[in-house]
Amino acid sequence: MSRDPKIESPVGPRHVAIIMDGNGRWAQARGRPRLFGHHAGARRVREVVEACPRLGIEYLTIFAFSTENWKRTQVEVAGLMSLFRRYIAKETRALAANNVRVRFIGDRVRLDTKLVELMDALEAQTCGNTGVNLTVALNYGGRDEVARATKRLAQDVAEGKLRPEDVDEETLPKYLDTCVLPDPDLVIRTSGEARISNFLLWQSAYAEYEFIDTLWPDFTAAELERLCRSFGTRERRFGKVPA
Repeated sequence: MSRDPKIESPVGPRHVAIIMDGNGRWAQARGRPRLFGHHAGARRVREVVEACPRLGIEYLTIFAFSTENWKRTQVEVAGLMSLFRRYIAKETRALAANNVRVRFIGDRVRLDTKLVELMDALEAQTCGNTGVNLTVALNYGGRDEVARATKRLAQDVAEGKLRPEDVDEETLPKYLDTCVLPDPDLVIRTSGEARISNFLLWQSAYAEYEFIDTLWPDFTAAELERLCRSFGTRERRFGKVPA
């Protein structure tokens, strides 16, 4: 991990979520296959994670693979699944040594057994770490997450564990994949696209957004720092008016 002193950002984001977009276009602009860009993007994750402590970021959530990404070509999907397995196997020791706590969110049912085993092992190996909380959204979709949470909530109501009249906006988050995480303060999307793509729909109700042109493999710790400083200048009122 970087040992640089923490930046002066008392009102910086505690939880940053990133839609890591633009890997394929980055590769194609260089005359390379899309998977070349995904590999470059995976390497970029380490720099961003290592920058978090000095930027005051306690939680980092990254969008690795959406429930809609299965619509891509079989070659690209298979290549991504292979990349995830290799990345986890390669980075496990470094993540554990650098005190990073890793969690995965999303529906694991469709993922292959070997990948799920690696995910489970990485979560178990880092569960006692107290540094950056890295959450990887893998086969994740916001609508799918809410649907799965609602099913679990409905089951508890049916079994008498929860009364219908007790269900409110504080109840559902307890059933979400992110139930142990604070809501994101800042959501960043790279590559110039200005949409949220089904990412953390419930959790980001009051997040600040940054849509930037940088393609993910070109995203740097310096740009993350710039965005954190910009966040610190914003007035977050959460529906209130200034005193």
